[in-house]
Amino acid sequence: MLIEAKDLCKYYGKGESEVKALDNACLSIDKGEMTAIVGTSGAGKSTLLHLLGGLDKPSSGVVRYEGENIFDYSERKLARFRLKKIGFVFQFFGLVPELTAWNNIILPAGLNRNADKEYIRHICDTLGINDRLTHYPSQLSGGQQQRVAIARALANKPSVLLCDEPTGNLDEASGKEVMELLARVRKEYGQTVIIITHDSSVAGQCDRIIKINDGKLTENG
Repeated sequence: MLIEAKDLCKYYGKGESEVKALDNACLSIDKGEMTAIVGTSGAGKSTLLHLLGGLDKPSSGVVRYEGENIFDYSERKLARFRLKKIGFVFQFFGLVPELTAWNNIILPAGLNRNADKEYIRHICDTLGINDRLTHYPSQLSGGQQQRVAIARALANKPSVLLCDEPTGNLDEASGKEVMELLARVRKEYGQTVIIITHDSSVAGQCDRIIKINDGKLTENG
């Protein structure tokens, strides 16, 4: 087991205005799995993903990575965990518009001061963007921007890719290409991939589907 979440709760607001974004969520994910977390808007999908990646802290409960509760870490150690162990892919790409594709990709590796440029160029070749590395985000299609975002997420050789609606801002053809690339990346580099989606066709390409509704995991299989 690579990741385990136990009794995760996340509340916003107080008293009558309190909202339970997550309500005693439990799950476990094995190394190398591609898992879909499916639910409607507001169901708690992104909240769960942010907690699994250490971007937010729960109101209660734990997230264990290789047996260690990441919320027992100091702020510095938690930041290092996010930088070295987790790669994030977002729906709206999150690229820095003033940087070329290449400089966007190596940004996290630069923060880690450990850019393996040969490895990164191999990723770019796998993703089919070697001829776009000198382009700026505004010069790229949506599908190309998402490929750059995936390359950036892989730059530090993370163990886990967390993908928040990675096809949600793409047309059907580009979305299909991105899912094929994620499957190829998982096979070639061995990442564990967790995908937030509301699209049943995207979820159907994963090994497992976890359904979430009103902050509760209603199915785990």
